[in-house]
Amino acid sequence: MANELEDALGRLGLAFPATEAFRSHGMLNFRVRGGKTFLTYAQNHHGDGRLALWLNVPQGMQDACVRESPEQYFVPPYVGPRGWLGVRLDRGLAWQRVSALVRAAYMRVAPARLSEGLGKIAAAAPKRRFTVADFDPKESPTGKRVLAAMRTACLALPQSAEAAQFGWPVWRVGKRVFAQVYCREQGWRAAFWVGVASQALLAGDRRFAIPHYLGHLGWIALDVSGRVSARELRALAVESYRHFAPKRLLAQV
Repeated sequence: MANELEDALGRLGLAFPATEAFRSHGMLNFRVRGGKTFLTYAQNHHGDGRLALWLNVPQGMQDACVRESPEQYFVPPYVGPRGWLGVRLDRGLAWQRVSALVRAAYMRVAPARLSEGLGKIAAAAPKRRFTVADFDPKESPTGKRVLAAMRTACLALPQSAEAAQFGWPVWRVGKRVFAQVYCREQGWRAAFWVGVASQALLAGDRRFAIPHYLGHLGWIALDVSGRVSARELRALAVESYRHFAPKRLLAQV
């Protein structure tokens, strides 16, 4: 299902002269070859609950569209202050309208030799409507199983609570995160603090990896895409919890 929508976007983005597709930060983009980006596909970006396009539209179009229909249009992060328009694909917007907006974005960045005299652009729409649930890995059977296992392991600890960070679940004691789970191209990973010494030992097991950003602080990531031991998750959660929890709670563990 995910491929069907990306295929439709690919047909649309590449229907314009001298365009190319590329991926950046995991998102599909389209640009005039060797030039500026005019279209970005943002799929549930950081858990924002949207299937959307970010379009480099002409000045004033962002404000007009958002005022006209805030249910279908929005100011996207990062590029919104520069006038880009967010267009929701999960709110029933006609594909003909989507195509017209993409055309306006292309016309804004394309050189005159490409944009002048541009004829009709036709690209087939996806065959069905999509919702965020079709793309959100947390809604998949594996995602639900992983989240249930993590909640069992983490929420049993005193005064622990679930929250979200960058669109993924984390578990905190007070304001401090002691466990987190996420799904990327490599699959589902559960991350905990274990300390640098234990981290080096665990990394010898292929199921474990030192995660980016947090690895130098002593965190480890466990592959939980397949079967995982509830006892192992519990042990990792307790070890990490003990590092972050205040002393008054440790006696209850």
